[in-house]
Amino acid sequence: MAIHPSLLQQFPLLRHLSDPRQRQLAEQSSLGNFARREVVVEKHAELRNLGFLLEGRLQVVDFTLDGREVGLAFIEEGACYGEVAMLDGLPHPEFVIATRKSQVVLVPARALRAMVLEEPRVAEAILLNLAARVRQQAAQRQLLSITNPLQRVSAQMLLLLKRGDAERGRPAKAARAQLPLAPTHQELAIMVNLSRETVTRVFQVLQSRGVLDRDGESMLIEVQALEELARRGE
Repeated sequence: MAIHPSLLQQFPLLRHLSDPRQRQLAEQSSLGNFARREVVVEKHAELRNLGFLLEGRLQVVDFTLDGREVGLAFIEEGACYGEVAMLDGLPHPEFVIATRKSQVVLVPARALRAMVLEEPRVAEAILLNLAARVRQQAAQRQLLSITNPLQRVSAQMLLLLKRGDAERGRPAKAARAQLPLAPTHQELAIMVNLSRETVTRVFQVLQSRGVLDRDGESMLIEVQALEELARRGE
């Protein structure tokens, strides 16, 4: 079922499309609804649609050879998945799952690719998005080299906070910050390659020191204290 073109305006990667192209793309697009823990895209599947997250949260995951789940990235509202497969024409390289009830705008990959090749500003937006993802993956890999669990979890929380601030256009140096829709201990554990029990113990330490405080689904963070723990782990 077609969507209204105004929905496409909510996504940074699609705002530079001309009005006629937005209307054309909207006529071919649809909405997808996914329950918590539902697989949105299978690894190695042919990518028919790019998914733009309208509501909820997705997580990019994969599995090691021994079957252990590894969290690679979160996809927040306004972001998308599928750019790599759209550009190179190969199957999707990872699994994408919904970590909460989510709604996704499904845009036909072939139609969007043809428009990207003809719209330099859209191509630039996609390239900048991919460049940001490469930087995030480099930071994530560096984080996994930290041996101290308290440091590693603290560093991961800072990465999530800084990415969220950047996406929402907020200053990244506030003394006390809010992380909306904070990940569960299990979601965080597969990101930092630790057991859920270890992550829970680290959170107990952080909460006892007043560094973190749950506020419903969000989390209030004392940024300077968390940065100090990420550096020193004490």
